[in-house]
Amino acid sequence: MVALSCTPWRSPPAASETPARAATSLLTASPIAVASPVTIDAGAPIERAVRVDSQNVKAIATAPDGMLFVPGGTFMMGSDAGGQDDEHPAHRVTLRAFFLDRTEVTNGAYAACVAAGKCRASEPASSRQNHFGPDAAFRGAEQPVSSISWDDARAYCVFVGKRLPTEAEFERAARGDDERRYPWGNDAPSPERAVFAASRTANVGTHPAGAGPYGHLDLAGNVWEWIEDFYDPDAYRRAGADHGVPGTCEQILATQDALRHSGRQGFTGTNPIPTDCEHVLRGGAFNYGGDGLRSSNRVHHPGRFRLIMSGVRCAKDAE
Repeated sequence: MVALSCTPWRSPPAASETPARAATSLLTASPIAVASPVTIDAGAPIERAVRVDSQNVKAIATAPDGMLFVPGGTFMMGSDAGGQDDEHPAHRVTLRAFFLDRTEVTNGAYAACVAAGKCRASEPASSRQNHFGPDAAFRGAEQPVSSISWDDARAYCVFVGKRLPTEAEFERAARGDDERRYPWGNDAPSPERAVFAASRTANVGTHPAGAGPYGHLDLAGNVWEWIEDFYDPDAYRRAGADHGVPGTCEQILATQDALRHSGRQGFTGTNPIPTDCEHVLRGGAFNYGGDGLRSSNRVHHPGRFRLIMSGVRCAKDAE
């Protein structure tokens, strides 16, 4: 796991704080095979054969505007080697189907929530405080909203009738069924696939070569995305791991205390082991190194942080 801090690596925290399921499937009488490519939204083909059932086909056809369907099922979350200790071990997780925004939420979309008095505006000081220059460079209408807190992100999703994704849902959307290292596969990150090792965000959806297994864009790079869950260093070893359920805040605090007492400071990366219940962020950001864009990478920060590199994408249950 890598720290977001000034730049969301596993590096020292920022000086400023301006900015923390047994197999389930959609059952039908007769599953059908759908040949590749399957178009589930304009411009978002799945470049592989997928197996769907009639309920899945209906869900794909009725996906809310701007969202893509992620089928329910069991996938491999985490890893057994590489990365950080909090990404281990690899384990099977079973989730219900859901919808996920095709792209990160844009400044233009977020502005409607601000105008309605339901969301706070982005923090304008974060860009300069984190050495990226004027905030205006990040505020194009089609750039991803950033410099928002977890509460801001959650408020936006509620405003549009959605919710934040869970950590397991985000990784499911990024990894699919084939345990890919990055959303697009196992090839190393490149400028055609993702926005990384840069000084600015790009307009959302401008890197189609980096599309995930279900057609989502920018699941790696551009901005970190706030997740519903508390960050739990031991989430993958708990009883709820097979359904992507982390521990309670009380359990998490106890785990963090135990890590400190045993001298395992590096367990959560170079960021200090939290003393509070922080929230997860996923997906990497514009200023991040390529290897850290791996889909199993876990990042955490206090929910109150409003960092230039943190934004949001929303989820919705597939009923």
